[in-house]
Amino acid sequence: MSVKLFLQAVFKFALGMAAVGLLMFLPVGSTADYPKGWLLMALLFIPMFSAGVIMMVKNPELLKKRLNSGEEQVEQRVVIKLSGLMFIVGFVSAGLSFRFELAVLPDWVSWVGAALFLTAYLIYGEVLRENTYLSRTVEVQEGQKVIDTGLYGVVRHPMYSATVLLFLSMPLVLGSAISFVVFLSYPFIIVKRIKNEEEVLEKGLEGYIEYKKRVRYRLIPFVW
Repeated sequence: MSVKLFLQAVFKFALGMAAVGLLMFLPVGSTADYPKGWLLMALLFIPMFSAGVIMMVKNPELLKKRLNSGEEQVEQRVVIKLSGLMFIVGFVSAGLSFRFELAVLPDWVSWVGAALFLTAYLIYGEVLRENTYLSRTVEVQEGQKVIDTGLYGVVRHPMYSATVLLFLSMPLVLGSAISFVVFLSYPFIIVKRIKNEEEVLEKGLEGYIEYKKRVRYRLIPFVW
């Protein structure tokens, strides 16, 4: 474990927590009055911290890849910008809808959303365990091989399946129908990322074309 990697991980974790907190709580006007916001913060950052510690100890190279956000693909930079805009609008609208009591969902929806969120995190963790080549950027790494077992035998992009469930459950935890509508844009954004990613993998990863023929579905079994 390098000191540089540790400091980079701590900095990005703290920056992410601060950004999400500001986006959610500033529109509300008071952190104490928004328990659903605190629920999402706990659901989001406690497992994230735990996963980061595990990777730091057991697989620092994977953690390094997950921290790298320097995207070279032009289309992927567009996807990142669209995703960032979605998060800003989604979190701010959730705070405003809570503050002004606009399209607020029942409390039980928040608990269902929390259960879905944790389920998605478990799927995400399993994907990280199965595929040590996972990077935040679209690229073919040296020595990379096609992973076709476990969840990768069901869909070609199980990590994105997990993130769709994660992100759609967030506004449910926050109890905001308006925010949920905003986050519904994410499946369309991720479709753009997947199409470009598969073009890169077909050109650079040996055996990927054959893998596509064996595993037909990209994101959701029997759907797409």
